[in-house]
Amino acid sequence: IQYEIRRQIEVIEDGGKVVQETRLYDADKDETRSMRSKEDAMDYRYFPDPDLLPLEISAQQVEAISRQMPELPEAKLQRFVETYELSAYDARLLTASVKTAEYFEAMVRELGVANAKLAANWMNGELLTILNREDLSFAEAAVRADQVALILEPLVAGQISLKATKELLQTVWQSERANKPMRFTKFATIGGGLSSASSSLGSVLEMAREKGLLQISDSSAIEKMVDDVITANPKSVEEYKAGKDKAFNALFGQVMKASNKTANPAQVTEILKKKLSA
Repeated sequence: IQYEIRRQIEVIEDGGKVVQETRLYDADKDETRSMRSKEDAMDYRYFPDPDLLPLEISAQQVEAISRQMPELPEAKLQRFVETYELSAYDARLLTASVKTAEYFEAMVRELGVANAKLAANWMNGELLTILNREDLSFAEAAVRADQVALILEPLVAGQISLKATKELLQTVWQSERANKPMRFTKFATIGGGLSSASSSLGSVLEMAREKGLLQISDSSAIEKMVDDVITANPKSVEEYKAGKDKAFNALFGQVMKASNKTANPAQVTEILKKKLSA
């Protein structure tokens, strides 16, 4: 292309005229040469075919076809951004295939639109990592979208930690991959404790309790751990009161260690700050 641009400029500057023709490109010499001339459109057979009847498509036909068409990718992406308040990046990943988009919306139906961003984060994060590791797509995911939503609900309610949620997801995933389905039910109310389960495994909360992953949200229990850590670490307490913020992190870590990382982090932070300020 660059050679031909230069050649045609030179032809015009020399007073010549660029003719309509087909030219060959010689890669060894980096030049083009004339192969055959083309004088007008008829040489290209650009003329009406007398045996073809006019094709007329009515507005009603166009409308009927439009109604049968699925939602197109760009329209779906825009809807995800507007309806679920997702970033364009997240929405583009989630609309990369029909099955991926269907998986996401199935999760949102269970979790609610308010938790759409959470669903997107888990699909584009933890779930995508597992799928890539096993060279699978969302259409082949071992765990259904509604199952993932059930696993996430206690996290939303602050009843299990992020780390525990990831562990539960891995447990269910491996069981499904081994053709040992783990049937569990949705607990009655997120904040109302464990529900009675109709299946052999029971609710996600029961899974967490059996594995020792249930998050401690009992204020009195957390206060006791905070008091014990403050008593056992007077130096860190003094450093915090002297303005050293790192000391707070050390104390926080000790409380989480005492709870085997099952204490509610937000409650630990609140109670610890209150105790240190007293």
